[in-house]
Amino acid sequence: MEEKPVSQEIISETRGRVLLITLNRPEARNSVNSAMGNQLVSAIRELDENDNLSIGILTGAGKGFSAGMDLKAFAAEGPPEGFSDFLIQGGSKPLIAAVEGFALAGGLEIALACDLIVAARGIPFGIPEAKRGLFAAGGALLRLPQRVGLGKAMDLALTAEPILSEEAHAIGLVDHLAEPGHSAEAALELAERISKNAPLSLQLSKRILRQTQGMTDAEFWGFQNADTASIFASQDAREGAIAFAEKREPKWKGK
Repeated sequence: MEEKPVSQEIISETRGRVLLITLNRPEARNSVNSAMGNQLVSAIRELDENDNLSIGILTGAGKGFSAGMDLKAFAAEGPPEGFSDFLIQGGSKPLIAAVEGFALAGGLEIALACDLIVAARGIPFGIPEAKRGLFAAGGALLRLPQRVGLGKAMDLALTAEPILSEEAHAIGLVDHLAEPGHSAEAALELAERISKNAPLSLQLSKRILRQTQGMTDAEFWGFQNADTASIFASQDAREGAIAFAEKREPKWKGK
């Protein structure tokens, strides 16, 4: 395991083809200030640009995932730089959120910017912004309806009350449940299974799923067909077929 401190706010660790990214402000409930927002964007860039990495995991240090935006920093500095870039763009490679303790407000929106959510049992998920005269402006109002349906998303936004991870799992907000204290371990196991697959296939599958929601059938096929030929002609597609015939594990090149 190689550990590289990106800054005091973010720590990234390489574990095989997996990059473990830790929000590292436990004394501030891993709330996001400008420094953390900018370094989070840098860590995602590192994941996307490193050909030796296939997938990332995002987790929080200490007792919780993230409380979202740092309100004290917001009052002094305005919205945190970099944070909105991550919430809007995410990354090109798959990203798993490993959630312990709580995922509230912008913390939930960080998790929703990921592709899969692994959460410990018994923790609260919610968007309580309406209790503070704000609203969930970091993507929850876009992504929650996609995961849980309009009615439940409306309920979460208007009551501003949290639900526990067991209910979040039952309604499709959380993808995998873990025992308390083991969400990162469960996320690593999931990431290792995913990282065995072809990198180009992972990235294209993510992009198609993310960007075709709401398209007509014709729009979907047009979007997908733009990349079909290049994937099927890739070195990895050939390697996958040869490895299957030879009954061995494929050696992916990401080309």
